[in-house]
Amino acid sequence: MSTTSNAVHFRDVNIIDSTGAQPYRGDVLVTDGRIRQVGHVDATPEGARTINGRGRTLMSGLCDAHTHFTWNNSADLDGLGTLPVEEHLLFALESARTYLDSGYTMCLGAASAKDRLDVVCRDAIAAGRFPGPRYLANGPEIAVTGGALVKGITKFADGPEGMRRVVRELVDIGVDQIKLSMTGEEITGSKHAEDTYFSDEEVAAAVTEAHRRGRRVCAHARSAESVKMCLRHKVDIIYHASYTDAEGLDLLEANRDWVFVAPGLNWLVATLYEAEAFGFPQEAAEAVGYKRELDAAISGLKEMHRRGVKILPGGDYGFAWTPHGTYARDLQHFVELLDFTPMEAIIAATAWGGEIMLQPDELGKVQPGYLADLIVVDGDPLEDITILQDPSKMDFVMKDGRFHKEPEDEAFRPPAPSDAADILHDEAAETVLQRP
Repeated sequence: MSTTSNAVHFRDVNIIDSTGAQPYRGDVLVTDGRIRQVGHVDATPEGARTINGRGRTLMSGLCDAHTHFTWNNSADLDGLGTLPVEEHLLFALESARTYLDSGYTMCLGAASAKDRLDVVCRDAIAAGRFPGPRYLANGPEIAVTGGALVKGITKFADGPEGMRRVVRELVDIGVDQIKLSMTGEEITGSKHAEDTYFSDEEVAAAVTEAHRRGRRVCAHARSAESVKMCLRHKVDIIYHASYTDAEGLDLLEANRDWVFVAPGLNWLVATLYEAEAFGFPQEAAEAVGYKRELDAAISGLKEMHRRGVKILPGGDYGFAWTPHGTYARDLQHFVELLDFTPMEAIIAATAWGGEIMLQPDELGKVQPGYLADLIVVDGDPLEDITILQDPSKMDFVMKDGRFHKEPEDEAFRPPAPSDAADILHDEAAETVLQRP
């Protein structure tokens, strides 16, 4: 049951503030939708609700940098185009709620299966009509003739003028960013990950038109050439980047102050190892190249991480073998496959999430003045990053200072007795004072 409160005092929580500092025990005060005090709270406002954290982890809500609300947990890719728009909208809104249920308070749309579905979801969430994360909406991805991954969910453009025209059409329906589908995808059976379908002139025209109209550009770019093309023409967000070569790594490092990479790593892992029940066994996935691609991606992404390129988790959830609600698997892959520390993975999913959402001074950190998009986890994700995949451990989810999710037994719990509360508060304050 959701509740609204003007002031909430979290007491005795283990704070991961996403600044890079080590976690520490303390208090957090939220008023009027923003974080006001962190570590030590001077005084609890009259009428504030007090939450006894009991040492649970408090951290920023998470970000998925490659979101598809409209992917409908199906193995039928063509069905994304034929699903009636009414049912499709309902599913997209349900997906949005699932993200928020899972502790994701920030999502960046990576393509919509129909023209306005993302835009309608974004606006309905922003208006408070339906629950969901803060959202930046996309439209159908743009492909050149012969380059579509799924024809029924694609807009087509050829040549520079064609690109400019379709970008204008998408801007007109209200999208926040533009998606270019530049390379193939092995599961199609005919369009390969190392194929590059766009010309330099087409990418340049699309990006110039989008930037001129205040929109960013993201790209499905698996091939080495497509990654370099993105960097040459200032594509803001590169998805996948599986086959990045030495020249591409140098370009990424040289442009790391503005470019983001969101590899969608779980898509590769799950498609290779977990799609057999849906008609795509591991032998078939290996035969078309997914094992080779995963190995190449891991090697390249490790090097990007070493060079300080911002790599964000999230991507392509919503297929049958990457279902909605399993989003935090990407954080586990970052730790186990890419050699991120758990803290680095959390910063990528929080502080860098605030950056990719264009609100770096308001989202993604537990700091005074930031928007109160917070989660409280029953456990320590720095000890076990997989805990963020367990909905039963996600005790509280707060967005804009309002609880979206909380345990029923704590929803109306009265404040702890003053003597016990004071002991907890004094212990927390002492811990904060001893923090390095």
